[in-house]
Amino acid sequence: MNSITTKPTDSSVLSVSTTIAAIATPLGRGGVGIIRLSGSKAYAIACLLTGKTEFTPRLASFCRFYQADGTVVDEGLVLYFKAPHSFTGEDVIELQGHGGVILQNQLLARAFELGAKQASAGEFSYRAFDNDKIDLLQAEAIADAIDATSAAAASSAIRSLSGEFSQKINQLLEQLIHLRLHVEAAIDFPDEEDVDFLSDGVIQGKLEQVQAQIQQVLATAKQGQLLRDGIHVVLAGRPNAGKSSLLNRLAGQERAIVTEVAGTTRDTLQETVVLNGLTLHLTDTAGLRDTEDTVERIGIARAHTAITQADMLLLVYDVTRDIAGDSTPLQLAEQLFGKLPEPERLLIIANKSDLISQSKMETTEPLSSTIIHYANNKDYEQVNVSCETGAGIEDLTAALCAKVGFHPPENSLIARTRHLDALRRTTDYLFEAHEQLTVFQAGELVAESLRQAQISLGEITGEFSADDLLGKIFGSFCIGK
Repeated sequence: MNSITTKPTDSSVLSVSTTIAAIATPLGRGGVGIIRLSGSKAYAIACLLTGKTEFTPRLASFCRFYQADGTVVDEGLVLYFKAPHSFTGEDVIELQGHGGVILQNQLLARAFELGAKQASAGEFSYRAFDNDKIDLLQAEAIADAIDATSAAAASSAIRSLSGEFSQKINQLLEQLIHLRLHVEAAIDFPDEEDVDFLSDGVIQGKLEQVQAQIQQVLATAKQGQLLRDGIHVVLAGRPNAGKSSLLNRLAGQERAIVTEVAGTTRDTLQETVVLNGLTLHLTDTAGLRDTEDTVERIGIARAHTAITQADMLLLVYDVTRDIAGDSTPLQLAEQLFGKLPEPERLLIIANKSDLISQSKMETTEPLSSTIIHYANNKDYEQVNVSCETGAGIEDLTAALCAKVGFHPPENSLIARTRHLDALRRTTDYLFEAHEQLTVFQAGELVAESLRQAQISLGEITGEFSADDLLGKIFGSFCIGK
């Protein structure tokens, strides 16, 4: 299938007619620093930089790098990748000199003097995409591998980079194309008995098979998105409930100040941890209460903002103090948050559970219960922990993973929100096609729904992509990548 993708007009992607250069290693003190060039002038620039007249493809050459007046800027290795056998599909040169801000910038400036232009963010990867060296899924996987926050996420990104995810999508696209061909042939030749798709059940069977496969890919993609993005978890509750202690316990280090003084935490504090392969972006918040302290009130306002933006909300309460008389944790949640969050977004954390036997308070629900029943058949989960001893932390981790449905298969593939959106739209179009086929027997509408499904699915690999989408994706990459 021919691509109808056009080059993005976004300023983050430069013209592919230029030769680009950029530092490909992190700036700073290091043993090696790499400058990468790509384009028709890359080879000539390398010759002028080094005084050499020839480089053998894929063979490292030791060289000195010279300024225009003949002074030596640095020395190191030159690697030449001849088009089209390179990452970008163009002539690519890598200059491997010593790491260091001054040396790298001097060498890069010299490359600019000789005709190269500064690469924009993601431009090397865009050129690889534009020259059909990689598809859009693989290009995104490069950035995802670099930004991975866990070993599982990195491994999944590499599998996507190798083309596993693309292969799944391309197989589905081929099936959709064959379905469209069959349907449109039946529309064009309605008198042919062997293409009476409205009654023979062949198209319906194939359509339902594609629908089932899309659901499998969607389920895998959901796990991949969790691997890539993780979840934003906000710890909220009254002052001194144990929020900061829980943050420290989950982080495995003393990240938040913990004292017996109420109102110690006056601002939000962020920490990223990985538990059972799931990345948690934790936010500790100021204790929720009425106060006249100006600074604390600002912290509480920020806490409420964080609460509204959280993927998962942990209500932390002190079992020895925060629940009294006939009140329940859910009543506490309504009091602190204004309204009760949905069960899938709220997890109740009963802190100091090791002191339950010492508590003299009675509640309507036993403190050892893990399920709290609410009206309209809503069940809220409570996990009993002790931030002091660490008891219950493993149960908390398991509960968080279960809440968000995180159970990645061993061969999971990294995915992004846009992939899920495209898969869901594809699912909707296939449902429409199935309905038009089985209920209304409207061949033209079946064909149109299948066409829309194909376009939605093709967006994932870049087969059909808008200019602004490509500009946004590649513009988020590193300079030099």
